[in-house]
Amino acid sequence: MVYELGLNVAALTAIDTHVHIEVGDDGRNALPQPLVDAASKYFKTDAPRPGLDEIADLYRARSMAAVVFTVDASRNLNHPPNSSEEIAIGAARNNDVLIPFGSVDPTRGADAVTQARRLAHDFGVRGFKFHPTVQNFNPSDEQFYPLWAALQNLGLPALFHTGQTGIGSGLPGGFGLKLGLSNPMLLDNVAADFPELSIIMAHPSVPWQDEALAVATHKENVYIDLSGWSPKYFPENLVRQANSFLQDKVLFGSDFPLISPDRWLKDFADLNLKDSVRPKILKDNAVRLLGLTA
Repeated sequence: MVYELGLNVAALTAIDTHVHIEVGDDGRNALPQPLVDAASKYFKTDAPRPGLDEIADLYRARSMAAVVFTVDASRNLNHPPNSSEEIAIGAARNNDVLIPFGSVDPTRGADAVTQARRLAHDFGVRGFKFHPTVQNFNPSDEQFYPLWAALQNLGLPALFHTGQTGIGSGLPGGFGLKLGLSNPMLLDNVAADFPELSIIMAHPSVPWQDEALAVATHKENVYIDLSGWSPKYFPENLVRQANSFLQDKVLFGSDFPLISPDRWLKDFADLNLKDSVRPKILKDNAVRLLGLTA
């Protein structure tokens, strides 16, 4: 089943560009249990992880759409990934509210390129999600350039985790995960060398927020999503620039199920933002970036 857009964009109140499908149709977690437990502790939530159809119902009830994905870190974590194909098929049956992104493990080289093309052509995914820290790769390393070239040729955006992560937080050695791989400055080379590739830097990039703002300001093809933090904790410089010259390049993202869209939107309402900027962040920028139709 090939995913096709079924959104009534005009009727949507918002588009959440960052939602994890952490549990597959078979009930298996996308991450090893120690990492699931560590993330729950970090985000102070022990709620059960919802499945794809449950997530679709939640967003449908709120007249919102959501970009959904998993992360294939099978090599680094020695844990079979959840299926991007399954997510695309699930999004197809919920195409009024869900937009599927695929995930491939960049360390698999030519196989990752082949898989990315297959997910795009045969399943209709609308972008790809990467987590350099969890997948253990440096996105600026030219060994990964064939993958970025393939995504650029497909015309699909690449969403990269940046900054601190709750995955592995508090575990001995952080479960071996290296934070420096998610420094947003590593994406500057990628953005420069692939100017037609739309890049989304996920999350307030603490402790590298200034680096993220610099890259997004300098590179026309780079965006920022605001997921993973309650807006009341956003760095002041991020809010200030989102309210001014980055207002067309910032996206609503929650990081659900670790942060609910309800909590995020409640705190977002308290930010000191221009009335003209709010709809851009909540919906309009995503509509343009993702090629949705109003």
